[in-house]
Amino acid sequence: MEEKRTSIFENGLIWFGAGVSIAEILTGTYLAPLGFKRGLAAIVLGHIIGCVMLFLAGVIGGKARRSAMETVKMSFGQKGSLLFSVLNVLQLVGWTAIMIYDGALAANGVVRTGRWVWCLVIGILIILWIMIGITNLGKVNAFAMTALFILTLILCKVIFFDSGAIGMAADDSMTFGAAVELSVAMPLSWLPLIGDYTREAREPVKATAASAIVYGLVSCWMYVIGMGAAIYTGEYDIAQIMLKAGLGIAGLLIIVFSTVTTTFLDAYSAGISSESIIARWNGKHVAVIVTVIGTIAAIVYPMDNITDFLYLIGSVFAPMIAIQIADFFLLKRDSSKDRANIPNLLVWIVGFAIYRILMHIDMPVGNTLPDMVITILLCLIVSRILKQKK
Repeated sequence: MEEKRTSIFENGLIWFGAGVSIAEILTGTYLAPLGFKRGLAAIVLGHIIGCVMLFLAGVIGGKARRSAMETVKMSFGQKGSLLFSVLNVLQLVGWTAIMIYDGALAANGVVRTGRWVWCLVIGILIILWIMIGITNLGKVNAFAMTALFILTLILCKVIFFDSGAIGMAADDSMTFGAAVELSVAMPLSWLPLIGDYTREAREPVKATAASAIVYGLVSCWMYVIGMGAAIYTGEYDIAQIMLKAGLGIAGLLIIVFSTVTTTFLDAYSAGISSESIIARWNGKHVAVIVTVIGTIAAIVYPMDNITDFLYLIGSVFAPMIAIQIADFFLLKRDSSKDRANIPNLLVWIVGFAIYRILMHIDMPVGNTLPDMVITILLCLIVSRILKQKK
């Protein structure tokens, strides 16, 4: 019996759901001080950089038919990859909690029942999505995405055509480079996950291209909605924007379903990554546990500013994927049977340190791209030196 594979269209739907996110709208609001034109330029440039990296990461998983964290073994070895698997699970638990928190906070702004109630509602719906499973979500996802598409169009109309505001004046509180980096940060946060979905695709390269393009376009759209809301309505709270627009229940649906379709990917991938740490664990069961932990954390802890979290993810996973790109596409080597690839681990430590240093230097393209280019070059230089020694 032939194994069930996901189509290009199904992969596109999955990543449409990843892009439609309250967290992305909220991050977009941070870019308002640049003004609309410069803010839009930063959003587009940041997403081009991030989505090219997303595509390359997805191709590795798709061609190798391995989960994202299994492909990490190809560069860092069996034991070396455990570090990234653990860090990935931790960041995914963090993302699950943040997404549930943001969704519940916004939902409670529309219909006041208490934030903890909405945390539970969203958590239960995510678990339902997990139980349905990635290869059986076709029709459910198609319905949810169609509804979200229509509702976000309504939201765009309200912000850009019905607000009646002249616009907020630009100021110097956000640099262009910092705005680019915040735009790179979201696609970058998906780098350690995309292989979990492209490995299931019938046509891995085409499905990865569709995933990266769809995600990039939708994510840009969400950022623009957030930035536009802050500039043209002077409102940073998405729930208040929806209330002022009279969206009511429609706004509530946008919030709840966008949170569920995005957070499902985080929880599901945490489960898949856990199998790379302990093979006997069931990924689906771990995904449910991660959702429960995330729901409890969202109820207990305030998570209003995620910029430091985004930069931490960038500093860990940008140099990691840079080394994978160098190994897979340029050096064409596979260390998955080795215990650990120490040279690559040392290069990653240097790449991590360089990222943290570059965070304090304002560059027009942000700091992810320079960090990844430097890390790739380092990887190639170290490989050449080691070959010459042999």
